[in-house]
Amino acid sequence: MKVLITGGAGFIGSHLSEALVAQGHEVAALDNLSTGRAQNLAGLHGNPAFQLVIGSILDERLVDKYVERCDVVFHLAAAVGVQLIVNHPLESLTTNIRGSEIVLEAAYRYQKRVLITSTSEIYGKNTNAPLKEEEDRILGSPLKSRWSYSTSKAVDEILAYTYWKEKGLPTVIVRLFNTVGPRQTGFYGMVIPRFVQQALSGEPLTLYGTGKQTRCFLHVQDAVRGMIALMQSTQVSGEAFNLGSQEEVSIEQLAKQVLELTGSSSPLHTIPYDKAYEAGFEDMVRRVPDISKAKRAVGFSPTLGLKDILVSVIEHTRNEAGSVAKAVR
Repeated sequence: MKVLITGGAGFIGSHLSEALVAQGHEVAALDNLSTGRAQNLAGLHGNPAFQLVIGSILDERLVDKYVERCDVVFHLAAAVGVQLIVNHPLESLTTNIRGSEIVLEAAYRYQKRVLITSTSEIYGKNTNAPLKEEEDRILGSPLKSRWSYSTSKAVDEILAYTYWKEKGLPTVIVRLFNTVGPRQTGFYGMVIPRFVQQALSGEPLTLYGTGKQTRCFLHVQDAVRGMIALMQSTQVSGEAFNLGSQEEVSIEQLAKQVLELTGSSSPLHTIPYDKAYEAGFEDMVRRVPDISKAKRAVGFSPTLGLKDILVSVIEHTRNEAGSVAKAVR
Protein backbone atom coordinates (compact mmCIF):
# COMPACT_ATOMS: atom_id res chain seq x y z
CA MET A 1 0.00 0.00 0.00
CA LYS A 2 0.83 3.66 -0.24
CA VAL A 3 0.34 5.08 3.25
CA LEU A 4 0.04 8.63 4.55
CA ILE A 5 0.83 9.13 8.24
CA THR A 6 0.03 12.55 9.65
CA GLY A 7 2.28 13.24 12.63
CA GLY A 8 4.67 10.71 11.15
CA ALA A 9 7.79 12.18 12.78
CA GLY A 10 6.29 11.97 16.25
CA PHE A 11 6.98 9.32 18.85
CA ILE A 12 4.26 6.90 17.74
CA GLY A 13 4.27 8.01 14.10
CA SER A 14 7.97 7.24 13.66
CA HIS A 15 7.55 3.70 15.01
CA LEU A 16 4.50 3.23 12.78
CA SER A 17 6.47 4.49 9.77
CA GLU A 18 9.26 1.98 10.42
CA ALA A 19 6.83 -0.92 10.88
CA LEU A 20 4.94 -0.19 7.66
CA VAL A 21 8.10 0.24 5.58
CA ALA A 22 9.39 -3.03 7.04
CA GLN A 23 6.19 -4.69 5.81
CA GLY A 24 6.86 -3.49 2.26
CA HIS A 25 4.59 -0.45 2.12
CA GLU A 26 5.43 3.02 0.80
CA VAL A 27 5.08 5.69 3.49
CA ALA A 28 4.76 9.47 3.37
CA ALA A 29 5.06 11.02 6.84
CA LEU A 30 3.54 14.50 7.11
CA ASP A 31 4.75 16.51 10.12
CA ASN A 32 5.39 20.17 10.96
CA LEU A 33 8.08 19.11 13.48
CA SER A 34 6.52 21.18 16.26
CA THR A 35 6.63 18.19 18.62
CA GLY A 36 7.88 15.53 16.21
CA ARG A 37 11.57 15.22 15.29
CA ALA A 38 13.25 14.33 11.99
CA GLN A 39 15.78 12.48 14.15
CA ASN A 40 13.05 9.98 15.06
CA LEU A 41 13.10 8.81 11.44
CA ALA A 42 16.87 8.54 11.07
CA GLY A 43 16.57 4.79 10.46
CA LEU A 44 14.52 5.46 7.31
CA HIS A 45 16.80 8.13 5.85
CA GLY A 46 17.58 7.29 2.25
CA ASN A 47 15.00 4.52 2.03
CA PRO A 48 13.19 4.89 -1.33
CA ALA A 49 9.95 3.62 0.25
CA PHE A 50 9.86 6.54 2.71
CA GLN A 51 9.32 10.28 2.39
CA LEU A 52 9.24 12.92 5.13
CA VAL A 53 6.95 15.81 4.17
CA ILE A 54 7.45 18.86 6.35
CA GLY A 55 4.17 20.72 6.62
CA SER A 56 0.98 21.21 8.62
CA ILE A 57 -2.29 19.30 8.60
CA LEU A 58 -3.90 22.75 8.59
CA ASP A 59 -2.51 23.25 5.06
CA GLU A 60 -5.50 22.05 3.04
CA ARG A 61 -3.72 21.92 -0.33
CA LEU A 62 -0.81 19.93 1.04
CA VAL A 63 -3.10 17.45 2.80
CA ASP A 64 -5.23 17.10 -0.34
CA LYS A 65 -2.15 16.37 -2.45
CA TYR A 66 -0.87 13.53 -0.27
CA VAL A 67 -4.27 12.02 0.55
CA GLU A 68 -4.98 11.76 -3.19
CA ARG A 69 -1.72 9.87 -3.70
CA CYS A 70 -2.17 7.33 -0.89
CA ASP A 71 -4.32 4.26 -0.34
CA VAL A 72 -4.92 4.70 3.41
CA VAL A 73 -4.40 7.40 6.03
CA PHE A 74 -3.21 6.99 9.61
CA HIS A 75 -4.16 10.29 11.25
CA LEU A 76 -1.89 10.78 14.27
CA ALA A 77 -1.10 14.50 14.07
CA ALA A 78 -2.41 16.26 17.17
CA ALA A 79 -1.44 18.46 20.07
CA VAL A 80 -0.47 15.96 22.81
CA GLY A 81 0.64 15.95 26.42
CA VAL A 82 -1.05 17.45 29.46
CA GLN A 83 1.55 20.21 29.80
CA LEU A 84 1.12 21.36 26.21
CA ILE A 85 -2.68 21.31 26.44
CA VAL A 86 -2.73 23.33 29.66
CA ASN A 87 -0.26 25.89 28.33
CA HIS A 88 -1.73 26.25 24.82
CA PRO A 89 -5.41 25.19 24.88
CA LEU A 90 -6.54 27.30 21.90
CA GLU A 91 -3.75 26.12 19.62
CA SER A 92 -4.41 22.53 20.71
CA LEU A 93 -8.12 22.77 19.93
CA THR A 94 -7.47 24.23 16.48
CA THR A 95 -4.85 21.61 15.60
CA ASN A 96 -6.94 18.68 16.79
CA ILE A 97 -10.38 19.64 15.50
CA ARG A 98 -9.69 21.61 12.32
CA GLY A 99 -6.81 19.28 11.43
CA SER A 100 -9.06 16.25 11.61
CA GLU A 101 -11.74 18.01 9.57
CA ILE A 102 -9.25 18.72 6.79
CA VAL A 103 -7.94 15.13 6.77
CA LEU A 104 -11.44 13.61 6.74
CA GLU A 105 -12.67 16.01 4.05
CA ALA A 106 -9.77 15.00 1.80
CA ALA A 107 -10.22 11.31 2.58
CA TYR A 108 -13.90 11.53 1.63
CA ARG A 109 -13.05 13.42 -1.55
CA TYR A 110 -10.82 10.55 -2.68
CA GLN A 111 -12.51 7.71 -0.78
CA LYS A 112 -9.51 6.66 1.32
CA ARG A 113 -9.74 4.56 4.46
CA VAL A 114 -8.76 6.49 7.61
CA LEU A 115 -7.63 5.44 11.08
CA ILE A 116 -8.16 8.19 13.64
CA THR A 117 -6.02 8.03 16.79
CA SER A 118 -7.91 9.08 19.89
CA THR A 119 -7.09 8.75 23.56
CA SER A 120 -8.07 7.35 26.95
CA GLU A 121 -8.60 11.01 27.91
CA ILE A 122 -11.98 10.54 26.21
CA TYR A 123 -13.28 8.91 29.40
CA GLY A 124 -12.38 11.89 31.57
CA LYS A 125 -12.90 11.27 35.28
CA ASN A 126 -14.73 7.97 34.80
CA THR A 127 -12.98 5.58 37.23
CA ASN A 128 -14.83 2.41 36.21
CA ALA A 129 -12.40 -0.42 35.56
CA PRO A 130 -11.88 -1.83 33.11
CA LEU A 131 -13.24 0.90 30.81
CA LYS A 132 -15.28 -0.38 27.87
CA GLU A 133 -15.61 1.60 24.65
CA GLU A 134 -19.25 2.46 25.37
CA GLU A 135 -18.56 3.92 28.84
CA ASP A 136 -19.86 7.39 29.71
CA ARG A 137 -17.56 10.37 29.49
CA ILE A 138 -17.31 12.24 32.80
CA LEU A 139 -15.63 15.62 32.47
CA GLY A 140 -15.09 18.71 34.59
CA SER A 141 -16.02 22.27 33.72
CA PRO A 142 -15.43 23.33 30.10
CA LEU A 143 -13.69 26.37 31.58
CA LYS A 144 -10.86 24.15 32.84
CA SER A 145 -8.26 23.80 30.10
CA ARG A 146 -7.51 20.29 31.46
CA TRP A 147 -10.55 19.01 29.59
CA SER A 148 -9.99 20.75 26.24
CA TYR A 149 -7.92 17.83 24.90
CA SER A 150 -10.58 15.28 25.81
CA THR A 151 -13.22 17.47 24.20
CA SER A 152 -11.21 18.00 21.00
CA LYS A 153 -10.57 14.28 20.59
CA ALA A 154 -14.26 13.56 21.22
CA VAL A 155 -15.08 15.89 18.34
CA ASP A 156 -12.53 14.01 16.20
CA GLU A 157 -14.30 10.75 17.04
CA ILE A 158 -17.71 12.21 16.23
CA LEU A 159 -16.43 13.48 12.89
CA ALA A 160 -14.93 10.09 12.02
CA TYR A 161 -18.08 8.25 13.05
CA THR A 162 -20.47 10.55 11.17
CA TYR A 163 -18.34 10.47 8.02
CA TRP A 164 -18.76 6.70 8.14
CA LYS A 165 -22.46 6.70 9.09
CA GLU A 166 -23.67 9.49 6.79
CA LYS A 167 -21.19 9.37 3.92
CA GLY A 168 -19.94 5.78 3.99
CA LEU A 169 -16.30 6.72 4.46
CA PRO A 170 -14.43 3.74 5.99
CA THR A 171 -13.04 5.06 9.27
CA VAL A 172 -11.86 3.34 12.44
CA ILE A 173 -11.08 4.96 15.80
CA VAL A 174 -8.28 3.84 18.12
CA ARG A 175 -8.20 5.00 21.76
CA LEU A 176 -4.63 4.72 23.02
CA PHE A 177 -3.96 4.25 26.73
CA ASN A 178 -0.61 5.69 27.88
CA THR A 179 1.53 4.54 24.98
CA VAL A 180 5.23 4.68 25.87
CA GLY A 181 8.65 3.55 24.69
CA PRO A 182 11.89 4.77 23.09
CA ARG A 183 11.83 8.28 21.52
CA GLN A 184 9.04 9.58 23.73
CA THR A 185 9.98 12.84 25.39
CA GLY A 186 9.08 13.92 28.92
CA PHE A 187 8.98 17.56 27.83
CA TYR A 188 5.18 17.64 27.49
CA GLY A 189 4.36 15.84 30.73
CA MET A 190 4.84 12.16 29.78
CA VAL A 191 5.71 10.45 33.02
CA ILE A 192 8.00 7.52 32.12
CA PRO A 193 10.60 9.42 30.05
CA ARG A 194 10.55 12.17 32.68
CA PHE A 195 11.18 9.72 35.54
CA VAL A 196 13.94 7.96 33.59
CA GLN A 197 15.68 11.21 32.71
CA GLN A 198 15.50 12.41 36.31
CA ALA A 199 16.77 9.11 37.69
CA LEU A 200 19.72 8.95 35.30
CA SER A 201 20.60 12.57 36.07
CA GLY A 202 20.42 12.06 39.83
CA GLU A 203 17.57 14.54 40.15
CA PRO A 204 14.46 14.06 42.35
CA LEU A 205 11.67 12.12 40.64
CA THR A 206 8.70 14.51 40.60
CA LEU A 207 5.34 12.89 41.33
CA TYR A 208 2.37 15.11 40.50
CA GLY A 209 -0.57 14.87 42.89
CA THR A 210 -0.45 12.12 45.51
CA GLY A 211 1.36 9.54 43.40
CA LYS A 212 -1.36 7.03 44.31
CA GLN A 213 -3.21 7.42 41.00
CA THR A 214 -2.90 4.32 38.80
CA ARG A 215 -2.28 3.89 35.10
CA CYS A 216 -1.59 1.11 32.57
CA PHE A 217 1.27 1.55 30.08
CA LEU A 218 1.43 0.07 26.57
CA HIS A 219 4.68 -0.34 24.63
CA VAL A 220 4.62 1.56 21.35
CA GLN A 221 5.45 -1.61 19.39
CA ASP A 222 2.24 -3.24 20.66
CA ALA A 223 0.25 -0.08 19.91
CA VAL A 224 1.57 0.03 16.34
CA ARG A 225 0.83 -3.64 15.80
CA GLY A 226 -2.76 -3.13 16.95
CA MET A 227 -3.24 -0.04 14.78
CA ILE A 228 -2.00 -1.78 11.65
CA ALA A 229 -4.22 -4.81 12.30
CA LEU A 230 -7.30 -2.60 12.74
CA MET A 231 -6.51 -0.63 9.59
CA GLN A 232 -6.19 -3.86 7.62
CA SER A 233 -9.49 -5.29 8.88
CA THR A 234 -12.53 -4.65 6.70
CA GLN A 235 -14.95 -5.54 9.51
CA VAL A 236 -14.33 -2.66 11.94
CA SER A 237 -15.36 0.51 10.09
CA GLY A 238 -17.31 3.03 12.16
CA GLU A 239 -16.13 1.55 15.45
CA ALA A 240 -13.83 2.60 18.30
CA PHE A 241 -11.28 0.32 19.96
CA ASN A 242 -9.25 0.62 23.16
CA LEU A 243 -5.58 -0.28 22.77
CA GLY A 244 -3.72 -0.56 26.05
CA SER A 245 -2.29 -2.80 28.72
CA GLN A 246 -4.11 -4.06 31.80
CA GLU A 247 -0.99 -4.15 33.98
CA GLU A 248 -1.99 -1.50 36.52
CA VAL A 249 0.59 0.43 38.55
CA SER A 250 0.50 3.50 40.78
CA ILE A 251 2.69 6.43 39.80
CA GLU A 252 4.58 6.01 43.08
CA GLN A 253 5.22 2.32 42.35
CA LEU A 254 6.29 3.29 38.83
CA ALA A 255 8.85 5.75 40.20
CA LYS A 256 10.28 3.11 42.54
CA GLN A 257 10.63 0.63 39.66
CA VAL A 258 12.50 3.23 37.63
CA LEU A 259 14.87 3.82 40.56
CA GLU A 260 15.46 0.08 40.94
CA LEU A 261 16.14 -0.53 37.24
CA THR A 262 18.43 2.48 36.86
CA GLY A 263 20.24 1.93 40.16
CA SER A 264 19.55 5.56 41.00
CA SER A 265 19.42 6.93 44.53
CA SER A 266 17.29 9.92 43.51
CA PRO A 267 14.61 10.86 46.06
CA LEU A 268 10.88 11.05 45.32
CA HIS A 269 9.38 14.53 45.42
CA THR A 270 5.59 15.08 45.42
CA ILE A 271 4.27 18.25 43.76
CA PRO A 272 0.61 19.34 44.10
CA TYR A 273 -1.28 19.51 40.81
CA ASP A 274 -1.86 23.26 41.08
CA LYS A 275 1.90 23.78 41.28
CA ALA A 276 2.71 21.34 38.46
CA TYR A 277 0.01 22.55 36.07
CA GLU A 278 -2.53 25.18 37.09
CA ALA A 279 -4.95 26.07 39.89
CA GLY A 280 -7.94 23.70 40.02
CA PHE A 281 -6.28 21.04 37.85
CA GLU A 282 -8.20 17.75 37.92
CA ASP A 283 -6.85 14.27 37.30
CA MET A 284 -8.11 10.68 37.23
CA VAL A 285 -7.58 8.37 40.19
CA ARG A 286 -7.56 5.25 38.03
CA ARG A 287 -7.56 4.35 34.34
CA VAL A 288 -7.63 0.73 33.13
CA PRO A 289 -8.80 -0.28 29.63
CA ASP A 290 -11.02 -3.14 28.61
CA ILE A 291 -9.26 -4.47 25.49
CA SER A 292 -11.54 -7.43 24.81
CA LYS A 293 -13.16 -5.78 21.78
CA ALA A 294 -9.80 -5.34 20.00
CA LYS A 295 -8.84 -8.87 20.97
CA ARG A 296 -12.03 -10.26 19.40
CA ALA A 297 -11.67 -8.13 16.28
CA VAL A 298 -7.98 -8.58 15.43
CA GLY A 299 -6.46 -10.73 18.18
CA PHE A 300 -4.86 -7.76 19.94
CA SER A 301 -2.97 -8.51 23.16
CA PRO A 302 0.10 -6.75 24.59
CA THR A 303 3.34 -8.73 24.31
CA LEU A 304 5.59 -6.45 26.38
CA GLY A 305 5.10 -5.78 30.10
CA LEU A 306 5.95 -2.75 32.21
CA LYS A 307 9.47 -3.98 33.01
CA ASP A 308 10.16 -4.46 29.28
CA ILE A 309 8.92 -0.93 28.66
CA LEU A 310 11.09 0.61 31.36
CA VAL A 311 14.20 -1.28 30.28
CA SER A 312 13.74 -0.14 26.66
CA VAL A 313 13.25 3.50 27.66
CA ILE A 314 16.23 3.45 30.05
CA GLU A 315 18.48 1.90 27.38
CA HIS A 316 17.34 4.41 24.76
CA THR A 317 17.85 7.36 27.11
CA ARG A 318 21.33 6.20 28.06
CA ASN A 319 22.26 5.71 24.40
CA GLU A 320 21.00 9.19 23.51
CA ALA A 321 22.98 10.71 26.39
CA GLY A 322 26.08 8.86 25.21
CA SER A 323 25.62 10.12 21.64
CA VAL A 324 25.27 13.70 22.86
CA ALA A 325 28.40 13.36 25.02
CA LYS A 326 30.43 12.07 22.05
CA ALA A 327 29.21 14.91 19.85
CA VAL A 328 30.25 17.50 22.44
CA ARG A 329 33.82 16.15 22.75
